[in-house]
Amino acid sequence: MLLASPAAAFDLDSDAPITVNAAHARLDDSQGVATYTGDVVVAQQGTRLSADKVVLYRDDQGLSRIEATGTPARYSQATAGQTAATEASAERIIYNATESQLTFERNAMIEQSGNLFRGNRILYDTRNRVVTAEGDNGGNGEGRVEMVIQPRGRAQSDSN
Repeated sequence: MLLASPAAAFDLDSDAPITVNAAHARLDDSQGVATYTGDVVVAQQGTRLSADKVVLYRDDQGLSRIEATGTPARYSQATAGQTAATEASAERIIYNATESQLTFERNAMIEQSGNLFRGNRILYDTRNRVVTAEGDNGGNGEGRVEMVIQPRGRAQSDSN
């Protein structure tokens, strides 16, 4: 099943550092906001986020939120026990550490081992492993959600 293995997004309780590379950076320490622009890459172990712009928000407990925008922004995470990574893209990706939730907005897509979720907005509760996909309510008839699930034999043979 899609996103069947636990995915913690960025593990803020880990000893592994989160690295950020970008063309430009601006830190507003008094507000707890760091803004990175220009081919931004945020990485921690097997998790990678790339975007045109990334904003990191810190509070008293540390990093609390990551917002990424791009055309599209891309998210990749190695999946425990499987060879295929979870790959996702959207024009806006938000990771809320407090709520353990990843949100993919506008032209959102998540793929794992040939299984696919596509919609205008996809929410992934990383703690409870619940995916919710929403279509666009623009009234143009394209406001639907698409889900493709591969047969068990194909998903298993793809991971070998």
